[in-house]
Amino acid sequence: MRRIITFGTFDVLHVGHVRILQRAKAHGDHLTVGLSSDELNFSKKGREPVYPYSSRYEILTSMRFVDNVFMEESLEEKRNYIIHHRADILVMGNDWEGKFDEFMDICQVVYLPRTPSISTTEIIEVIKDSH
Repeated sequence: MRRIITFGTFDVLHVGHVRILQRAKAHGDHLTVGLSSDELNFSKKGREPVYPYSSRYEILTSMRFVDNVFMEESLEEKRNYIIHHRADILVMGNDWEGKFDEFMDICQVVYLPRTPSISTTEIIEVIKDSH
């Protein structure tokens, strides 16, 4: 069995998220998602996520191609998360190209192209500007 792992916030879920998760799962048999905690999201992006962790978790666990979701609480723990979940392949969007190459000693690292013209940040800005 080939085990895939990916990480993200998956806030304001959109078709780009769905497509990258489907494409990640296509690399193996089991897809685990490290879902950023609300606190980790704030430390990375300087803002609270639109949807709390519990809602984002519920959405991801309902997707048929996502096999497991866990709370990612620390960026510094990625290596341990990969080892703990026995991942063979780490899949990330190509906006992170090269940033996870340090894990090539414990798993294959694959960067997938993002869906063009779709961004959570842009969606949030459009919604804010319309009010």
